[in-house]
Formats: sequence, C-alpha cells, structure tokens
Amino acid sequence: MSVEKFIPIMNEQQPEPEDERLAAFSSPCEGNEPYALMVLGDSMLPEFVEGDVIIIYPKNVVKDGSYVVAHHNGEYTFRQYVVQEGRSYLKALNPAYPMEEVAGAEVVKGVIVQKKGKGGGRKNIKHYT
Repeated sequence: MSVEKFIPIMNEQQPEPEDERLAAFSSPCEGNEPYALMVLGDSMLPEFVEGDVIIIYPKNVVKDGSYVVAHHNGEYTFRQYVVQEGRSYLKALNPAYPMEEVAGAEVVKGVIVQKKGKGGGRKNIKHYT
C-alpha cells in the first residue's frame, strides 16, 4: 500500500490555498511536519550551493552551529545559528554577507537536517544534527 507524503512549498503572498492538504499549514515555516526548500543565492557557500534541496524540521532543537531557517527583519532566511558570549547571531557561511545579531532562538522556525545536492546517488546526500 502506497502512502502519499505531502510537503508544502508555499509563498507567503499566495492567497488561501484551495487544496485541503494545505489547510494544516498557515505558512511555509510553521507546523509540525518537515518541509523542503531549494537553496537560492550564494550566501551559504561553500557548504550549500544554489539548487541544493534542504529538509527542515520545525520542531528540532536549535543549538550553536545549527543550520536554520529563521524569521528576521520581516523575511525568512537560511543561515547558521551562532552563539558568542551569550549573544545570538545568524551567520552566512559566505564572508561577503554580514553576521546579524538576533534576539535569540525564538527567531528560528526550523532546523536543517538534510541536504540533497545536484545529481543522483547517495553521495550527494548529507545529514546534519
């Protein structure tokens, strides 16, 4: 017996969804179910390249060094969560982007647990804790 797994990818500006499967999700970064996003841009190079697919668990425990999806300055962003001297930051891996101080872990909406790089095969899958 096959079970269909539905992972939503939505835009916050989209109108209310007509698909009843989406009714459980009020935004792409809420709920208890994991979701997938595609990496865009170069801010997380060299670990994450444009086109990589990342799997996010909204309820995972965030810790220093975790890769996260966070809500900061009115938008969602993909960064590394860093704690230094008791202060919390969102850090891009690419040094061309600034590290930004945040109020704390409450800005984190999910923790990246896996990435799938371009191409086939298991060698292009990496897990994070």
